[in-house]
Amino acid sequence: MRHRPSTFRTTVAVAGMLLATGAVAAPAGASPGGGQAPQLIRVSQDPYRGDGAQHATEAEPDTLAHGTTVVSVFQTGRFSNGGSTDTGWATSSDSGRTWKHGFLPGITKPEGGVWARVSDPAVAYDAKAKVWLVSGLVIDSNINGRGVVISRSGDGLNWSKPVIAAGNNSKSYDKEWVVCDNSATSPHFGSCYVEVDVTSSGDQVVMTRSTDGGRTWGPEKVPSGSVFGLGGQPLVQPDGTVVVPYTAGFSSIRAFRSTDGGSSWTAPVTVSNITDHGTPGMREEPLPSAEIDAAGKIYVVWDDCRFRASCSSNDIVMSTSVDGKRWSNVVRIPIDGVRSGMDHFTPGLGVSPKLSGKQTKLGLYYYFYPKAACAVADCRLEVGYVSSVDAGKTWSAPTKLAGPMKLAWLAQAGGAMIGDYISCSVIGDSATSVFAVGHKPAGSVKHQAMYSAGPLPITGGSRAAGSGGVRFSGASPTRSYPLPLL
Repeated sequence: MRHRPSTFRTTVAVAGMLLATGAVAAPAGASPGGGQAPQLIRVSQDPYRGDGAQHATEAEPDTLAHGTTVVSVFQTGRFSNGGSTDTGWATSSDSGRTWKHGFLPGITKPEGGVWARVSDPAVAYDAKAKVWLVSGLVIDSNINGRGVVISRSGDGLNWSKPVIAAGNNSKSYDKEWVVCDNSATSPHFGSCYVEVDVTSSGDQVVMTRSTDGGRTWGPEKVPSGSVFGLGGQPLVQPDGTVVVPYTAGFSSIRAFRSTDGGSSWTAPVTVSNITDHGTPGMREEPLPSAEIDAAGKIYVVWDDCRFRASCSSNDIVMSTSVDGKRWSNVVRIPIDGVRSGMDHFTPGLGVSPKLSGKQTKLGLYYYFYPKAACAVADCRLEVGYVSSVDAGKTWSAPTKLAGPMKLAWLAQAGGAMIGDYISCSVIGDSATSVFAVGHKPAGSVKHQAMYSAGPLPITGGSRAAGSGGVRFSGASPTRSYPLPLL
């Protein structure tokens, strides 16, 4: 089944979404920060049918901007036991106002490939080679992650067939990520890096590198010390230093580095321990979302309950570093009060790539429950947004973007699934993201698709972040995670 690129240019109100297909959308209502929620644009939807996947569903988007071009990639046709029918893409040339979309060729069988499924899409841009790279975890018919593939595009619209970047051997893999060194002053300008964990070796993290625009990839390199975990998001500083924050067993956020273009990797340091509240009915894990500013300062966020009494619900929290070795105290992003009863999770952080210091602009998209203490049948999922104009010192009031969604409307994979991660890109004074929104199914066919709110303004506000008032400092309450996270 081959699909030519389609275009979405119509901006629609949330209450009007998908009416052409007969679905009933949940009204967005007013945002908590005051005023009406922004209108949303549907940027893609699942066209596949059959094959045992849950159609029509899309999940787990990554989003990256270069200039005013934004590329988002996501799972399309989610299976309950791992992976998706194919990787979808959506590309905007105007900072997220209008979009074209399609599906990557040559990976899975419906699009001319050899693999049964694909998962964990991520996107990078190589400024030296002037090419977009999309990574994916390929999955065999026995539902094992067999390695990482890379698809390439010069324009974000026309994509090559994939090449192997890691794996394709007897090992099993999970949760890869990709990044490129785009600093012309770096001694490793044009190097691209893939991070992935080897599940057959206890989630040992390995790294691979390409120096030819993603056409070929070198051997897998094992960092020094004990680097076992998943969800790593490598970032490259202006001097070429690569820093990789990741989660170690969902008990801590750690990071390791390379200062020699990926020839060797250091032992990890601890960013922070994690204290995390389980989210009823959701597949949700405290994975990091990491970004970097123009000077190389690294910002890492995740969901954490330390500021809430008895770990009753999660905030989005943040730590920063200028060198990947020493990390700041964890601060709470003040979306609401610690007694609000709301639960916040699955953050996607964006940081201005052209600013640094106290004027750095941040955008943060996230999912939330208005009521954390909900029975699964009664839980309601929503999407929110906040911003900062002073490097995260103070934040705006929240804006509600989508929801409420019933969990039964969503893809099911170890709980209701919108993705193990989302992301955000800052372009000038705006922040753009793509995220999954579910609607009431029409019969047995679901209606979970990818949407954008377009470029949202970064306004900042007077709500101060802070590290004081920790109210829960024990280990996270016992909860199970659907490992591996295929």
